[in-house]
Amino acid sequence: MEDLPLSKAVIRRDMRSRRRALPASKRQQAAEAVTRQLASLALWQRARRIAVYHANDGEIDPTPLVRDLRRAGKTPYLPIIQTDSSLRFAAWEADQPLIDNRFGIPEPGGKSLPASALDIILLPLVAWDLRGNRLGMGGGFYDRALESAADVIKMGLAYDCQQLPALPSQPWDVPLDFVVTESALYQCQGHT
Repeated sequence: MEDLPLSKAVIRRDMRSRRRALPASKRQQAAEAVTRQLASLALWQRARRIAVYHANDGEIDPTPLVRDLRRAGKTPYLPIIQTDSSLRFAAWEADQPLIDNRFGIPEPGGKSLPASALDIILLPLVAWDLRGNRLGMGGGFYDRALESAADVIKMGLAYDCQQLPALPSQPWDVPLDFVVTESALYQCQGHT
């Protein structure tokens, strides 16, 4: 029988390499394409509280989305890793200084909200499948935050090359509702 943690580790290593190998121009084009795809969605237009993230390690960069949100009078939210390793979200104002957390990821200060207070959460990912399984960096921060946020729309942002036919999953893994890539918007089928 295959060792599941090793399997995830191998997938994570290979897919991160694949993502980092994309030229900067391809990454920028993908970020713009994802922005266009989301702008046309009614659920995106209705949402008021949308969590984004700071791109790292070749992830789809949500910066164009942040610009669009602000133009529409909406405030984006960023994740904040708490001292107990839980994940909460704080509003990110345009001129607000950010402070690097213990992982070097910029975070806003101020009042934070639980995931359940948001309308949509955009999630970075390393790999994904059509059932909504998402492989992240391995910390489990999003899964723990989302386990009590069933009504929040969970959208992964990814490159087409990050899709796999199937990913290993655990009972505590929270599936995505949608994945948005440079070429399509996928409504995930959920865990069966």
